[in-house]
Amino acid sequence: MTGSTLSSNGLDLRRKRLLFRCWHRGTRELDLIIGRFADAYLPALSDAELDQLEAILDVPDPELYAALTGDGPVPGGAANSVFDTMKSFGAGERGA
Repeated sequence: MTGSTLSSNGLDLRRKRLLFRCWHRGTRELDLIIGRFADAYLPALSDAELDQLEAILDVPDPELYAALTGDGPVPGGAANSVFDTMKSFGAGERGA
């Protein structure tokens, strides 16, 4: 069970793979932050934004979690507009 509310039906292959990667990070905390972000934003991301998301997913879990929670710097490959949106989205989820 992934927790995803987004069906992969109707998504192109690239988005299906990204949806899986977003929900299967290896740490539950990141699954929830990144997976929920993917559920909300993935279908509407442009190709350039998908490139940015892929760069974010290449960052190791501890560094990415620290950056998303504000406890560490944003790793070079993740410093992009999708990361900024993801961080804002995650902050809203934690505040709820």
